[in-house]
Amino acid sequence: MPPASTKAAAIHASADTRLSPGAPGYRRTSLALFAAGLAAFALLYSTQALLPAISAEFGATASAASWTVSAATGALALCVLPLSALSERFGRRAMMTASLTVAVAVALVVPLAPNLESLIALRAIQGAALAGLPASAMAYLAEEVRPKALIAAIGLFVAGNSIGGMSGRIVTGWVAQMWGWRAGLAAVGLTSLLCVVAFRALLPKARHFTPGTLNPKALARTVRTHLADPLLMRLYVIGALFMTVFGAVYTVIGYRLVEAPFSLPQGVIGSIFLVYLVGTVSSAAAGKLVARLGRRGALYLAVSTTAVGLLLSLADALPAVLAGLVLITAGFFAGHAVASSSVSRTAKTGRAQASALYQSAYYLGSSAGGTLGAIAYHAGGWSGTVLIGLVAVLGVVSVTLYGSHSARVEARRLQLAASC
Repeated sequence: MPPASTKAAAIHASADTRLSPGAPGYRRTSLALFAAGLAAFALLYSTQALLPAISAEFGATASAASWTVSAATGALALCVLPLSALSERFGRRAMMTASLTVAVAVALVVPLAPNLESLIALRAIQGAALAGLPASAMAYLAEEVRPKALIAAIGLFVAGNSIGGMSGRIVTGWVAQMWGWRAGLAAVGLTSLLCVVAFRALLPKARHFTPGTLNPKALARTVRTHLADPLLMRLYVIGALFMTVFGAVYTVIGYRLVEAPFSLPQGVIGSIFLVYLVGTVSSAAAGKLVARLGRRGALYLAVSTTAVGLLLSLADALPAVLAGLVLITAGFFAGHAVASSSVSRTAKTGRAQASALYQSAYYLGSSAGGTLGAIAYHAGGWSGTVLIGLVAVLGVVSVTLYGSHSARVEARRLQLAASC
């Protein structure tokens, strides 16, 4: 006969009504959030592949044009926490729908911007609107999906991000080559609209959401609790540093490839983002990596892959640059999936706020990376941008090593306490 503990665990599992692979609503939920992630990343980074063309039209430097990306990611970082609090009151599904609807509406206006300043302002509004999606999506999955399936579900949402980022850049690149960058942005807006319609049609109603009250004091207490948690703080820093690398590389890569010795046309530069497919695979495989190597082992593998990619990209040969981008992308998306899913599993209360703080750090890293990467490129060329990335990589290693050391110290303390 199986032991009583095994029987109890089986009864508990059978009573758990949250979604798991094979359940009727699991596939619909996964596809809906995949579509949402696709639309969000396509919109958020829609100008990134077009920066050289935007610079040319408005006579702007790389660092000035990069603000069309940094303003969106920075506004998202600032607004994600208050909007996640609203999702606690009005529901994750309602917040995600409103967020995507407003972002798409702004996307249809963005191509009409008469100057760089108005373009940056519209992009900031768009980023603020998108802030309602990431934390709400993570909280929705944490509430509606069983813990053992959570990393895989979040990995698929992140995979949607990677495909959205890839397809958005490819579409804008080729459309811009034929009809200009404004037409490229319009194309992304229309395709994102289709994704939002699919998201709303597919996503099941939440069954495990309990509305809360809008209490600023309680929100502040929850935020302070999360910021006082050493593990959560390390995960926030790791997410920010990974995104600093990614933001720096992909904000500047178009400028490098449009110049000698590559001199690639806009459409081909947009197609470079096909390497995002690697991110789709690596983020979806994050759960298996953690199961085999542990969380820290998976992070070490991700950061090592990213560092090798940065060094390889220094070569002036296009195959080497492409190989470097593949490794950077694979390492980034794997690290992001591991860190973000760890936040959802670590936070026992206030999951939306815990995810929101991670998203704030993550997108602040993107904003900082894009701006610093462009400044470094202006000052020292591609090697300057790579240096920014390597410093961020070193930061991830340092934080992870510190976490390992802290865990060993805590284990010894508990062992001594138990022996007394």
